[in-house]
Amino acid sequence: MTRHYPDSPVLADLAARWKSAYVHVPFCLRRCPYCDFTIVDESKDGAVDHAVYVDGVIREIALEPDFGSLDAVNFGGGTPSRLTVSQLGAIVEVLEDRFGFADPVEISLEVNPEDWSDEFGFGLAEAGFTRVSVGAQSFDPVVLGALGRVHSPEMIASTVAGARKAGIRSVGLDLIFGHPAESSQSWASTVLSALEVQPDHISTYSLTVEHGTQLSREIAAGAPAPDDDVQADRYEVFEQAAAKEGFIRYEISNHARLGHVCVYNLATWAHAEYVAFGIGAHGHRLGVRTRNHKRVDRYLDALDRGEQPIVTHELLSAHDQERDALMVGLRLAAGTPMTDMATRFADSGPGRRFLDAGILEVSSGRLRVMVPMMTDAVLREALSVCKSGC
Repeated sequence: MTRHYPDSPVLADLAARWKSAYVHVPFCLRRCPYCDFTIVDESKDGAVDHAVYVDGVIREIALEPDFGSLDAVNFGGGTPSRLTVSQLGAIVEVLEDRFGFADPVEISLEVNPEDWSDEFGFGLAEAGFTRVSVGAQSFDPVVLGALGRVHSPEMIASTVAGARKAGIRSVGLDLIFGHPAESSQSWASTVLSALEVQPDHISTYSLTVEHGTQLSREIAAGAPAPDDDVQADRYEVFEQAAAKEGFIRYEISNHARLGHVCVYNLATWAHAEYVAFGIGAHGHRLGVRTRNHKRVDRYLDALDRGEQPIVTHELLSAHDQERDALMVGLRLAAGTPMTDMATRFADSGPGRRFLDAGILEVSSGRLRVMVPMMTDAVLREALSVCKSGC
């Protein structure tokens, strides 16, 4: 990977063949106001024994058919850093025993700054973790409060420094932009602070209003909503500043320094196969998409019966797979190969309008979105064209 730039088409095509595992850790001290993920809100849902859940994940891994060696393992959530190092390490060991690991393998963990300690960091490194993504979200205390976060800006910097001290190879930050509580000056300061701690990778996400969240209810009651134009400006501010510091965009939300692309992220957006474990986890292998039970009790009940805790199987046709590859591939800076479906979209009315406007580009046998914040609009049109004419 280090031989290729993060936005290299060669790297994107290699990533389509990588195999990954996703492990969902649902536990959170409380649900953030913008979150609609499958989580266990421990402030409301009552105590769920972490050890019992980890045992369930380990049993689920044992039930998964042979898959081949893993290039990446990603622990997401929820808040994966709510587990102990020994619990996380036990899952890593079982994954390696069951599937084997490529050399090198990326093992990544999403962490919250309030969970970090030097002991935790050194334990992660000893357990084989090579990457941590720190849920920073903002360096502005006012914005952090509006987002429901409990850490301070100082804790973000301490976490990055601690991960460096522990010897974690790649350290990333996750940022959220566009909350109405955030000013232009606030965001510019957050970007500067994020770059000053010198991470290897930064993921940026525009705040979205998901149905059923506390944020959606507040907006329905009259609170200000995120503004699309403001969010586009925020993204541009970040991208320009990050580029000056050596970050390269390889996917609309992900920027990395040379040699620090997230293997799991790139493989996912390259439409590679992955297995997934834990409540609500989605898998994709052998032309089938699966989703697990979202409730812990139903998840564990299935495992107690010796069954995989899968609630839905979606068999993908060749057309479905080509469509899905186009949809995710257009998010990559490297773009997507000019398959028959990509060619038909480029030749359609909407595709030609995007090409004429410089939003899309066809070059070197690939179709690329050249204006990242227009990606969602391009995807909507591509999906519409593929439903009717592809």
